[in-house]
Amino acid sequence: MANSTANFSGKLRDQARKAKKLTILAGNKRWRAAVRHGVAATVEHRDVGWGKEFATVLDVGGHHGQFTLFALERFPRAKVITFEPQAEGVEKIRSAIAGDPRVTIQNYALSDSVGTAELHISKRSDSSSLLSIGEGQTTAYPGTEEATTEEIALQTLDNLVAEPLEGPVLLKIDVQGAELSVLRGAEKTLQSIDSIFVECSFVELYEGQALANEVIEFLAARGFRIAGVFGPAYDSDGRCLQVDALFSRQ
Repeated sequence: MANSTANFSGKLRDQARKAKKLTILAGNKRWRAAVRHGVAATVEHRDVGWGKEFATVLDVGGHHGQFTLFALERFPRAKVITFEPQAEGVEKIRSAIAGDPRVTIQNYALSDSVGTAELHISKRSDSSSLLSIGEGQTTAYPGTEEATTEEIALQTLDNLVAEPLEGPVLLKIDVQGAELSVLRGAEKTLQSIDSIFVECSFVELYEGQALANEVIEFLAARGFRIAGVFGPAYDSDGRCLQVDALFSRQ
């Protein structure tokens, strides 16, 4: 009975959250237009205490442009460079941004090496990863099992960001378990970054992924400290699976 009550309460909270998000999206012309293309801006990030008005945003793991859309409104003077390996995702981003000249799209997956790699495409495309989708992921998020694979182009952030970036600079990373590989391929670029917004997992959802403590240690060694955590995700047992963590340069 207790589990049934908890599940019912969880469904009600989820429905309320979705209704609130739709209301916010409907109130913004750009976001409302993007919804017609099947893309919903990440308005849940409005509650993040960003601390700066960024001039450059690097959106690693652009998917369909959800964070890019948010950044265009939240940081109106920012240029946004979006990195997305799937052709379908790139087309979605182009539709969502409607030709906004502030956005540059790079059709690559980012890592710590250059070449090609196999992308494990989930039945729910936002759960696709360079890493194999693990049992932890499919148990916590049913319906995210692997559907197919696709060979995609692999690059490093250091190779793609050749020119000086106008600051302040925000680096956002959401690549389903491969976040540390992206950071390792960005040693030079990190010297120009002011803040990093990255998804950190406390349990292994993708096979061989780096967990939150490894990401925190890597960034601490390069002068970044946690400024806040947001959007915690829990499993049915109440265990925290992951958070979005904001790091700032000290």
